[in-house]
Amino acid sequence: MPIAVGDRIPDVQLMTMSGARPTPVRSGEVLGGGKVVLFAVPGAFTPTCSDYHLPGFVLRADDLRAKGVDTIACVSVNDPFVMDAWGDDRGVGDDILMLADGNGEFTEAMGLQMDGSSFGLGTRSQRYAAVIEDGVVTSLSVESGPGLDVSSAEAVLANL
Repeated sequence: MPIAVGDRIPDVQLMTMSGARPTPVRSGEVLGGGKVVLFAVPGAFTPTCSDYHLPGFVLRADDLRAKGVDTIACVSVNDPFVMDAWGDDRGVGDDILMLADGNGEFTEAMGLQMDGSSFGLGTRSQRYAAVIEDGVVTSLSVESGPGLDVSSAEAVLANL
């Protein structure tokens, strides 16, 4: 069953890069304090994710912070090296926390996995955006199709 508004986010291990080294972090720690905007993408370097979803949050980072957002995080079922390279390629700097869910454990715990095997991707995350306040989901927008109707930075801003 997918996570819902009012639920606490799962506390599982994710990975991020610290310098040139993969570093384990707990989702409860990096997403559990303050106001967090978390968005998930099916895959780093994929067209919609690279051309629209991630760049929208980079462009709107200051607008999100002006609305009280403390952390903006992107999660994908990719390894930390890929997430770091993708962040560098898209110029996220310190604006977006890039989180690797290499084994899909966070995605599964959120109940938001999708079967991308028909595209050669295996199990991946559905595309979504969530607002999390002190570890509790206050807003969750999951895309029903391939576009960016409800999970874009603009849609999140409109709902804050």
